[in-house]
This record gives sequence, structure tokens and C-alpha cells, in this order.
Amino acid sequence: MPEIRIAQLSCGSEWSGIQHELVKAAEIVGAKLVYPEVDLEFIQKTSGEFGLKVDSANLKLMIARAVAIAQKISDADAAFIISCFRCAEGALVRHEIRRYIQQYSDLPVIMYAFTEHPKTSELVIRLEALATVVKRKALLARQKQEGITLGIDSGSSTTKAVVMQDNEIIGIGWHPTHAIAETAKKVTEEALGDVKMKISQMEATGVTGYGRFIIGKEFKTDLVQEELTVNSKGAVFLADRQKGEATVIDIGGLDNKVITLLNGIPDAFTVGGICAGSSGRFLELAAARLGLPILEFGELATKGTPEKAILDSYCSIFGIQDMVSKLAEGFDKADVAAAACRSVAEQVFTQQLQEIDLRDPVIEVGGTSLLKGLVQQMKDVLGRDITVPKHSPFAGAVGAALLCSGMIIK
Repeated sequence: MPEIRIAQLSCGSEWSGIQHELVKAAEIVGAKLVYPEVDLEFIQKTSGEFGLKVDSANLKLMIARAVAIAQKISDADAAFIISCFRCAEGALVRHEIRRYIQQYSDLPVIMYAFTEHPKTSELVIRLEALATVVKRKALLARQKQEGITLGIDSGSSTTKAVVMQDNEIIGIGWHPTHAIAETAKKVTEEALGDVKMKISQMEATGVTGYGRFIIGKEFKTDLVQEELTVNSKGAVFLADRQKGEATVIDIGGLDNKVITLLNGIPDAFTVGGICAGSSGRFLELAAARLGLPILEFGELATKGTPEKAILDSYCSIFGIQDMVSKLAEGFDKADVAAAACRSVAEQVFTQQLQEIDLRDPVIEVGGTSLLKGLVQQMKDVLGRDITVPKHSPFAGAVGAALLCSGMIIK
């Protein structure tokens, strides 16, 4: 397949120092960053016609380049929209050109607001997902699992495995992630043990998650794929919404993912997690502070009123300190638990859901989807119904098992 061309639509990437990291990340995923060529006349024309007046010359260039790829004046396979997180005007332009590209083209798009010292890994996961949608669109269109396959999701907090046969989940395994390869072997044994099978009986194996490369090498898997596309595919499969539009929310142990899909194929996504205060890790800390198992914490949160114990900080450290203060002042534990869940829901909304057009149904997956209090607060914050499908924590493993079945040699 020809080299994947990802159009870089950016402002400030050169002087911020991020450009070098962008090029490195693109090389890692086997893609090439391209910069749509536009002349001054075209920039002036699009600046006047786009309907958004900006003063920055770089932002005007971003708009012109977005119009060029959306109107197929310049060639690209996907678009990566980037600007500094401190720039309000840049944020507005990011959103508007993303909407424009999605309205006038079928190019997959992702946005990123970079900090002063972005990590290559943060860029890699985004560019890898873009590249996957381009390279494996036919595979991502698969809606039915066939044969006998094993899917493994090596997450930052937990590792999951599922065995699927002819579109049904027949075995599952789950364990907290410690040593990556050893944990994967343990959950695989659990899943295979459910159905009294051996790994040699698997016709194909797929892996996703943070530990996917280690497990892919250890297990010699047929599919090694990033979690944005795999988890979202598993989510719409579990929710039986592979046709039409959908939004998937996955609040993980270290970061959060929001993905929109059309007919089971991701077309826009955002990854968050600058602060652990917006992740499942914060809720684990909150539950521990209340002396409760995490699921009991989620149940307790459904009985509280978050407005009665508002947490003043979105930071995980200061948030826990605020919880301690609230408890010392005699606030009800249920209200404090509800406030912790509301804090995470609000952060996901403000940091990520502004970067994407929510489409019903909204499907929540991942381990935190079992926390009833969090799901309730997400529903209240969004003002929408939320679907939590059966086996929701196993969405990544299910997606891996489903997709790798398309690689079975018959």
C-alpha cells in the first residue's frame, strides 16, 4: 500500500518544538505528514469565505489548507489538526475546520491541543489510529466474528481476554495488569479454561492496548492494533449498533477516549488524560479513601447529590485532599462519592467532548462503565441517555477477537 499521507493543519508547531516530535511519530506509524500547498490568493479567498475572521496568519493558513483537502484541491488520506492549548482563537479554528472537513469529505480527522512539552507517545497513538482507519478500512467494516478467535486487551490497569466463536463470546478472563506478558497469559488461560480449549485451537489471535507490542511478540498474534479503533469496534458490536452513527466513551485508568463512528468505522476521535483527575485512577483513589471496593463506591455515588459536596479542584491530588476536607467537615459519604463522579464526568465533557460532535447512541465501555454513579453523572452532564452494553469492560478484547477473525486463512 502507498505511504499514508496525513495532512498537518497546524499553528505554532515550529516555534513550540513539537514539529520534530510530530515527524518522529509519523515515521513510527509508517505515515508521511504532508502540508497542502496553497497560494496567497487562495488563503485570502478562503479567509473571506470561510465565515470565521481571524487575525493570525498561521490560522488563516490552517483554514486554507483545510479547505484545500476537503475540496480535493490537495491530496491527503487523513487530517491532523493541531494548535497550542493556550490559544483560544486556535481552539475555535480547530473546531471549525474539523466540522468543515467532516461536512465536505470522508477523511478521518483528529484534533490535538499540544502543551509545552508533548510526548512522542501522545502523538503516536493519535497518528497510529488515523493510519489504521486508512489502511484497514475494509477490516474495520467487518460486522461479524467468524471461526474461533482470541482477543486480548492489555490495559494500563487491567488485562482482559475473550474467546469468541461464530459471533458469540464463549470465554472471558480478567486480571489487574502487573507484568504485561505474564498477566496476558493468565487471563488467556482463564478465558480458555471457561470453554476447556487450548490456545492451539484458536484460528486467529488479536491484541490491543498499552502492552500490545510485547504481547504481540510473545503470542505471535495475527493482529496488533491500537485501542482507539479496536475498542470502539468492540463497543458498537456489543451494543448492536454497527450500522449508522454512534459515539463511544471509554474512561480508562490513565486516559480517556471518545470516538465517533459511522457504520462501525471511526471517523473522529479525541484522547485525553493530561491530568489523572479525569481518569478512572482518580475514582480508584476516591474509593480507597472512603474504604470501599470500587463497585460499591459506584453504587454509593448513585445515592448522593454532587451539588452538596462540590470538589474545588480537578487535579487528582488536590481533589483527594478536597475529599478529605469534606469528609472531615461531616459531608455525607454518598454526596462526596457523587461529587467525585461528577468531577470526572465534567472534565471529560469540558476537555474532550467539545472537540467532537456527539452522535446518539452514546455507548460507554471500559471498566469504569460498571460504576453506576459515574454513568449517572455522565448522563446528567451530557443530558443524553447512555448505553452500557453487556460485557462492556471487555470491549477492547471483543474488538480484537472480531477484527482478527477477518485474518483467518480459509
